Amino acid sequence: MQPPASQSTGHRGHAAPRSLVITIVALFFIWGGLTSLNDVLIPKLKGLFALSYTEAMLTQFAFFTAYFIVSLPAGVLIARVGYVKGIVIGLVTMALGCVLFMPASTVGVYAMFLGALFVLAAGITILQVAANPLIAQLGSAATSHSRLTLAQAFNSLGTTVFPPLGAMLILGSTPDGAAANDVSIVGKVYVAMALVLAAIAVFFWIRHRRLSLHGSETITLGGALPMLRRPRLGFGVAAIFVYVGAEVSIGSGLINYLTQPNVLGVSERKAGGLIAFYWGGAMLGRFFGAFLLTRFNPGRVLATFAAGAVILVSVSGLSQGALAGYALLAVGLMNSIMFPTIFSLGVEGLGTRTPQGSGLLCMAIVGGALIPLLYGAVADATSLSIALVVPAICYLLIGGYGWWARRPAEESNR
Repeated sequence: MQPPASQSTGHRGHAAPRSLVITIVALFFIWGGLTSLNDVLIPKLKGLFALSYTEAMLTQFAFFTAYFIVSLPAGVLIARVGYVKGIVIGLVTMALGCVLFMPASTVGVYAMFLGALFVLAAGITILQVAANPLIAQLGSAATSHSRLTLAQAFNSLGTTVFPPLGAMLILGSTPDGAAANDVSIVGKVYVAMALVLAAIAVFFWIRHRRLSLHGSETITLGGALPMLRRPRLGFGVAAIFVYVGAEVSIGSGLINYLTQPNVLGVSERKAGGLIAFYWGGAMLGRFFGAFLLTRFNPGRVLATFAAGAVILVSVSGLSQGALAGYALLAVGLMNSIMFPTIFSLGVEGLGTRTPQGSGLLCMAIVGGALIPLLYGAVADATSLSIALVVPAICYLLIGGYGWWARRPAEESNR
């Protein structure tokens, strides 16, 4: 049965309206898709502005830096206004970021695109800080890991579906996906997304504004930082940092890696198509992982998947040919349950301070801006194969966190 509108559903163990759960899962799908559109936007902007690869990668830097800057303020905001208003604010901010692509396209200034990406990512950050802990709390505490992993599976579905659609709209006017000279198409695509986001924000507010989804004490921004002293949360923040860094490092370098003569030796276009196996593996793994996490200890499952990632990365780096290529693509399957499991383990036992803990965990997504720089530096100094030692070390650290966090929250926070 659905609780009455006045009932608080922001605590673990309470039932939630089915429409609320469906709407939040849809949000996971949308922000995953918008994040993955960066992979289509990069070659478009690179061609339009004659950018170097380093300059083109500023798109990812601008995007992921927003997580570091906005996450903690978002946690404090949501603690004050509640989950529903926080989600609406996140959607509106995302819509604003998308609208800013229109003046950027009209003026044709690269820095304006970076600014629009930052605002878009800021909205996604607010949405994540609210939606991740909320989906974990809408139901039994025992199944929170599975519930968040299932929601993240739809996030991965977005990352799988949006790029080919975006490529048809943004890159489809030119052969082989080359960037067209018409910059206006970028603005039109993102303005269309802004209208969709605005409609969802209105629907969400009308449908769920009467739900009481607070249950959080209000603390200052500075008051959130001492929470890192809680081992389970502090180590979880570190684990999110290295996880996102490893995932983005491998994904960003896959095309160059697969096109090497000693790996698959395929064209860039074909290598781009093969990347679907990397992100698609993460999607399928999350659906399967949601089942596993209802039956096995989440910390042990995380440690097992991390060990699998270390093995696959090592096999790829130490071998050649098809084995090297497909072993690295298979890492996507191992990545699948890592983010949602680390996240839910990190916020366990935080109670009313869960929004602040969520903000700290989302802040750690900045690893996607920093660790790839280290990966690229090692690759420049040695080779792409040797550079795989960077994500391998990241996965080792994640495995260690999973094994340590297999204990109940009460024990590991001592």
